[in-house]
Amino acid sequence: MSAALFEPCTLRSLTVPNRVWMAPMCQYSAEVSGPDAGVATDWHLAHYGSRATGGTGLILVEATAVSPEGRISPADLGLWNDAQTEGLRRIASLVKAQGAVAGIQIAHAGRKASTQRPWLGRGPAPAEEGWQPVGPSPVPFDEGYPVPTELTEDGIREIVGKFAAAAHRALDAGFEVVEVHGAHGYLIGEFLSPHSNHRTDAYGGSFENRTRLALEVVDAVRAVWPEHLPVFFRVSATDWLEAAGWTPDETVRFAGLLREHGVDLLDVSSGGNGGPARIPVGPGYQVPFAARVKAETGLPVAAVGLITEPEQAEKILANGEADAVLLGRELLRDASWARRAARELNASTFAPPQYAWAI
Repeated sequence: MSAALFEPCTLRSLTVPNRVWMAPMCQYSAEVSGPDAGVATDWHLAHYGSRATGGTGLILVEATAVSPEGRISPADLGLWNDAQTEGLRRIASLVKAQGAVAGIQIAHAGRKASTQRPWLGRGPAPAEEGWQPVGPSPVPFDEGYPVPTELTEDGIREIVGKFAAAAHRALDAGFEVVEVHGAHGYLIGEFLSPHSNHRTDAYGGSFENRTRLALEVVDAVRAVWPEHLPVFFRVSATDWLEAAGWTPDETVRFAGLLREHGVDLLDVSSGGNGGPARIPVGPGYQVPFAARVKAETGLPVAAVGLITEPEQAEKILANGEADAVLLGRELLRDASWARRAARELNASTFAPPQYAWAI
């Protein structure tokens, strides 16, 4: 019996061996200071390598900052220098050696930058480790967070260039998928939403202006990324705000533009931009957003959010609601979820020969 979850997925000339994919999840475990700041550690090598050996088809490395100021925390991965590139090269090489595809998410945290590692508490990083965040407008993320410096148009253009430079480094490190992070209230998502973007220039106000930065970044990344390899974009389909937020209707409209600009798959999440958000969290609660984008635009999508059981994931794909599922916390709990799912669905997935006798 075949299972949709274990069918290959081809985007451009790249074929991912199955549709069980690892969502990017920050580990807050990079080197913090000195010349090695932002460099991946042995933790990252073991973390990503174990999910690849567990049969996951695509490993998307966590949000990796395009500049020092773009990190969420002082312990975030970066991709703005050679040392960081070399650290990530080890990860891409190990992932691919296990039969998985290596991808990476590139990001700028915007007004949510310079925060604590989450297990140390919520809010800004200690003064000795932190820095002044930037954003589309001088509007803090929440109480207790600093007012970000409003980016000038020159500053915006500089950040666009840094996304392109990071994508070029990702390619050099051996990654075959690059994902632009436009979700969860980080910089690109801040520009998309009228909740956080109060600008009156070419980057604020209308839908066309609020999406300008995102499309400029996509164009810059696509210009340095090989034509035969895919570019993903992660979006929050809604801010979950009753007024003045980014909406599902805008997401569908935006998805059509992303497709025209060379994006190959939309990674559909939601929330994260602050405000009085009421989120009805439950199994597969974000899947309908992905399904709507796929149905109305034809752009391939990946669904994410409380997808935990093999039969649940299989149903999402079999019903045509998504082209792949992205697992987050479930892969933190079970690095070999893909192999378990294959057993339960009477399918098969790859495994290193050292583990083959356990299949």
